[in-house]
Amino acid sequence: MELDEDRCIKMNDGNKIPAVGFGTYSPDEVQKSKCKEATKVAIEVGFRHIDGAFIYGVEEEVGQAIREKIADGTVKREDIFYTGKLASNFHRPELVRSCLEQSLKKLQFEYLDLFIIHMPTSLKPGPDLLPMDENGKVIFDIVDLRQTWEAMEACKDAGLVKSIGVSNFNIRQLEMILNKAGLKYKPVLNQVECHPYLNQSKLLAFCKSNGILLEAFHTLGSQRGKMWIDLSTPVLLDDPVLGAIAKKYNRSPALIALRYQLQRGIVVLFKSFTRERIEENFQVFDFQLSAEDMKIIDGMNKNITYLKLTPLEDHPQFPFRDE
Repeated sequence: MELDEDRCIKMNDGNKIPAVGFGTYSPDEVQKSKCKEATKVAIEVGFRHIDGAFIYGVEEEVGQAIREKIADGTVKREDIFYTGKLASNFHRPELVRSCLEQSLKKLQFEYLDLFIIHMPTSLKPGPDLLPMDENGKVIFDIVDLRQTWEAMEACKDAGLVKSIGVSNFNIRQLEMILNKAGLKYKPVLNQVECHPYLNQSKLLAFCKSNGILLEAFHTLGSQRGKMWIDLSTPVLLDDPVLGAIAKKYNRSPALIALRYQLQRGIVVLFKSFTRERIEENFQVFDFQLSAEDMKIIDGMNKNITYLKLTPLEDHPQFPFRDE
C-alpha cells in the first residue's frame, strides 16, 4: 500500500481515501457542540477525512463544522472526504436511499465520499434506531444483504455517493457480497475494530487479497463509554510493551498504536475532543517503526474486543461468532 503525497490511499474503484481519519461518534454525555468544535479543530490541524454515521446523531453539527471551514477558506468541499453509514433500520433495499438522503440533508451536502453498511445485523424499520419490544429485547429484521448492496450500488450510480463499502463484516459476509451474481461494485473497504489487542490479521489478509482496504476504529482501545464498551477489558494505552516502544521513539503510546496500523496498510480512525491530542495524533506521519518493533506489537494480540454488542448477539447475521 502506497501513500501518495496527499497521504491518501487509492481504493479499488479508483477514488482516494486519506489514510488517517477523524471520528465523530459522541457519547450521549458529550454535548453535540463539542463534536462540532472538535471537527473544526481537526480540519485546522490537517485532517481531511471525517468519519460520521446516521446513528451518531451529530451529522448536522459535523456538516456545520465542515461548512464553516469551507466558508473561512481553510478547505474546499472536494478537499474533505466524508464517510456516512447506513443504519440497520434501513437495510431493506427500498429504504437505503432514504437513509442516505437524510444524511445528505442534515450535512447539507450534495454527495458523500463514502457510504458504508454500518452493521450486517438488520433491525426493524422505523423511527427507533434500536427498536425494542415490551421485554426490552431488540427487534431484529431479516434482510438479504446482497439486495441491500444492490441498493447501495444504485446510490453510487445516482451520483449521491462516490464510493461504497461495509463495516463490521466478517470474511463469510464479505464473500457473500463478492460472490453475488451481477456484482457491479466491490466494497472499497471494511471498517472494523482493530488495535494491537485485536490485530485482525486473518481479516486483513483476506481483504488485501481481494483489493479491499481495512479501516480501523477503536485504534487506541476505546474511550470507555458504558453503553457499548466492555469495561472489564484492559486499557490498551497502559500496556507496558506499547509504553516501552513509545519511550524508544520518544512518542506517546497512542501515536505508536496509530503508526502500527498505518504501516500495515490500514486506514486509521481516531477521535478526541481536545486540541492537544488532535494535534499530537496527526504527527503519525512523522516517524517510522522498525520491522522488529512491528513484530513485537503483532505479538500483543489477545483477540480482545472493546465493542460490546450483547443486544445483537442472537441475530442470525451477528458477525462476531465466526473467528
